[in-house]
Amino acid sequence: MVNQIIIVGAGPAGMMAAAAAAECGGSVLLLEKMPRVGRKMMITGKGRCNVTSADDVPDIIRNIIGNGRFLNSSLRAFDNADVVAFFEGLGVPLKTERGNRVFPQSDRAAAVVDAMVKHLRDQKVEIRTNTSVSDLLIEANKICGVRLVDGSEVEAAAVILAMGGASYPATGSTGDGYALARAAGHTVTPIFPALVPLVTRETWVREVQGLSLRNVRATLYHAGKKEQDFFGEMLFTHFGVTGPIILQLSRRASELLRDGKKDIELRLNLKPALTHEKLRERVDRDFAAYEQKHLHNGMIDLLPKRLIDIVLNAAGLAPERVVGQISSKERERLVRVLQALPLTIMGTRPIAEAIVTAGGVATHEINPRTMESKIVKHLYFVGELVDVDAYTGGYNLQAAFSMGHAAGCHSVWNLEGT
Repeated sequence: MVNQIIIVGAGPAGMMAAAAAAECGGSVLLLEKMPRVGRKMMITGKGRCNVTSADDVPDIIRNIIGNGRFLNSSLRAFDNADVVAFFEGLGVPLKTERGNRVFPQSDRAAAVVDAMVKHLRDQKVEIRTNTSVSDLLIEANKICGVRLVDGSEVEAAAVILAMGGASYPATGSTGDGYALARAAGHTVTPIFPALVPLVTRETWVREVQGLSLRNVRATLYHAGKKEQDFFGEMLFTHFGVTGPIILQLSRRASELLRDGKKDIELRLNLKPALTHEKLRERVDRDFAAYEQKHLHNGMIDLLPKRLIDIVLNAAGLAPERVVGQISSKERERLVRVLQALPLTIMGTRPIAEAIVTAGGVATHEINPRTMESKIVKHLYFVGELVDVDAYTGGYNLQAAFSMGHAAGCHSVWNLEGT
C-alpha cells in the first residue's frame, strides 16, 4: 500500500506541511520546480522574513482580510506562539519589532529557510528540486498521485498543493496550481493583486520619485465615499505611490478596479497630527515669520522641499508669490490641500509585482480544519493558492504556516483512519 505524502511547492506553506507530516510519522516527498526551495521566503520582509505577528489571535484573523474567518480552526490549532516555538526550537532566535512584527534576530531570511531545510532533512523528507507537476492522478474522486512534466508518474496516498499564487513569478509562483485545482473540479475565484503599488494619473509624482513620507495618513475614496485610511509611511515612485500604508490600501483599490469602478482617489493628509484649526495657526505663524519671502521659501518648515511646489500648485498658489500677499481665503485653501492632497488612482502595478495574490481556490470547497478538498479525498490546498490574503505584518506567513501545519498533520492522520 502506498503511504507517501506528496507536497507540491516548497514555499512557506509547503515546507511547513512537509515538516508537520514528517513529524506525524508520514513518508514525505516535497517537489519544487525551482532550483532552490523557499525562494519567496527569501525576499519577504525586505529579505528579513517577517515570520509572524505578536498580535492576539483574534487580531491576526481580523488582519487576514481575505477570508480570515476560514482560518479560525487552523490558526488556533497552530498559532503565532507555535510558530515562534517552532523556529526557536530550530535554533532561530526571534525578536518583536514595531507593529508587533516578528523577525529573526539575525535579520536574515536565509536563516529561516536554512533552518527549515535542515529540519526537513533531519525528518527524512525527500526534497526534489527542478521538478514540475503537470497533472493530478485522481480515481473515483480520490487522489492517487501526480504526473510530472517529463511524463513520469509518482504514486501518493495524499497530495498537498502549495504552489503559491501569481505574485513574484521569478520565485516560482506562476499560477500553475489554479489549473490543477480546476482540473480536480474546484472553483478558483478571480485572482487580483493585493499589497501592490498604485498607479496615479498625476505625473508630478515623477518629480518627487524616491521621496519617503513618514507619519502621514492616506485615505482611499470611491465616488467621494471614504473606503479606508491608514497612518504611517509611504513612498513616491515614477508611476505613483507605494510603501506600507499604500500597500495596505491597495487591496481595496485593486478590488474596486477589478470590478470596473472609476473615480478612485487617494487623499494624503501631510499633517495628520494637527486639527484643521491647529494647522491654520501653524501656517499663520510660519507666514508671519517669512512674510517677505516667496511662498516656496515660506513653506520650508512645513514640508520637504521637493513637495512644496506640488502642494502650492494643488492649492492654486504660484510659488513665486510673496508670503505676505497671501489672503486668509488662500491660506484656508492651502490648509485644506495640506490635509487632503489628491491623487487619482488609475490602476495597480501588475500582479507579478504584488506581494500577495488575492483570490484563488474557493474556501467553501475546503475543510477549514484539515485543508482537505471537499471534492477529492486526500487532496489538500494550502498557502497563497487558497483564496486567503492578509495585510502586511507577518499575517500572510502566519496564514501559510497554519494552513501548512493543518494539512501536513491531517494528511497523515486521515490515512490512519482509512
